[in-house]
Amino acid sequence: MDGSVFFFVNGKPFRISGPAIFETVANFLRYRLCATGTKIVCEEGDCGACSVLVGRIDGDGLSYRPINACIQFLYQIHGTHVVTVEGLGSSDELHPVQDAMVRCHGAQCGYCTPGFIVAMCAMYESPEIPTARTIRSALTGNLCRCTGYEPIIQAGLSVNRSVVRTMAEMYPAEPMLPGLREQLGRPLLVEHEGRKFFAPTTVDEAVRFRSDHPGTVIVQGGTDVVVQHNKRGFDPPVVMNLSHVPELGESSLEGGVLSVGATVTLAQLDETIRDLVPEFGTILELFGAPQVRYAGTLAGNVANASPIADSLPFLYVMDAKVELAGIEGRREVPIASFYLGYKKLDLRHDEIITRILIPLPDGVANRSDLLKLYKVSKRKHLDISTLTAAIRMSVSGGNVESPVVVYGGVGPTVLRLGRTESFLDGRAFSFDTFRSAGRMAREEISPISDVRGTAAFRGQLAENIMLKFYYECAAEGVSS
Repeated sequence: MDGSVFFFVNGKPFRISGPAIFETVANFLRYRLCATGTKIVCEEGDCGACSVLVGRIDGDGLSYRPINACIQFLYQIHGTHVVTVEGLGSSDELHPVQDAMVRCHGAQCGYCTPGFIVAMCAMYESPEIPTARTIRSALTGNLCRCTGYEPIIQAGLSVNRSVVRTMAEMYPAEPMLPGLREQLGRPLLVEHEGRKFFAPTTVDEAVRFRSDHPGTVIVQGGTDVVVQHNKRGFDPPVVMNLSHVPELGESSLEGGVLSVGATVTLAQLDETIRDLVPEFGTILELFGAPQVRYAGTLAGNVANASPIADSLPFLYVMDAKVELAGIEGRREVPIASFYLGYKKLDLRHDEIITRILIPLPDGVANRSDLLKLYKVSKRKHLDISTLTAAIRMSVSGGNVESPVVVYGGVGPTVLRLGRTESFLDGRAFSFDTFRSAGRMAREEISPISDVRGTAAFRGQLAENIMLKFYYECAAEGVSS
């Protein structure tokens, strides 16, 4: 096994060992490579000032996506090519996006500008012509205190698409691919002063390592773990990353069940599921910025076990299952049984999550099922939820059938509201029915007060969401 992390930055190879691999990518770039265009501001993945492009092997080339360098450890970029703002242009020849930002006065203090430029360059990895809407969407993870954003949007619209070179044109993949493939084809173990990092290439290797090292923390997307590291000093002695296990990066739809591998990112999931279940695609868009969605995973959101995890209400109403692999083999656990209490999982010390299995019955596919997902937060994007909800049912002959009601943020785990479901089942699809159901839902939960809302506020939300569901479905033509 190799004891060092290998990657490229702006076309140059780097091999790093020792304590440096446990640093964040942002710190490495700024303080070891002096690539100071990568700014460090929030260290939470909120502001985008540290955005870089990461190229990963995709077929015969590299596929580039923006990520927040402040919430990625260096070992997470093993086997990749990182492009910083310094690698996009020079003082002699600006990148067309950089030139547009100058011409349109898209910078004032300039601190956020490199991140905006990197995120905007990521758009040009796609052949689509950017519009004001797509530019705004691509830049939701980049915050600016000075410009009011309009000059930045104008800069994006003024770029001449025909003169923009893709990363593949700027940095041909052929010279880098042999070295990257060689590294990714074998497991990696790095040890330094009692700390260990392991990157397996098979599930069996991962399971054996976790069995031999109880308490191993899996750092996959890093969008939560690295925040805990930056803000609270969370520094586990043994960590493992599963990015180089091929089977965990696959998704498939067979027999009406969508199988989502443990390392499939939220952005990849969005591409797969948006046409199948548009309602969940909308939630994924609100989940976080592009930089977060290109790093975070559905399995990570499940494993984090937060009662306000945005994906969980959907997984509950779909009767999803979690596939686990351990020394004794694999098993499937219903999502509702996976949570034993606040942050407590039905996960043995040697087990890892391998897949999330999501049934997509005909009713969902052909839209005969009513499915609505809700996320309530102080901001539309980039914010932790105050309350989440999923409501699914059918209506036949004007009456509710097979209702499933799930709320998050109202207890130590996501809750399925059994009494509310029993009340709704068989009743007329009407305002009075859902008004009463809302009151019952409020009585069925026991939320707490915290910085995101009081218990009373969450109770009112729980009641209001039932009426919101009724009004939305009625507006779409559902009637009693």
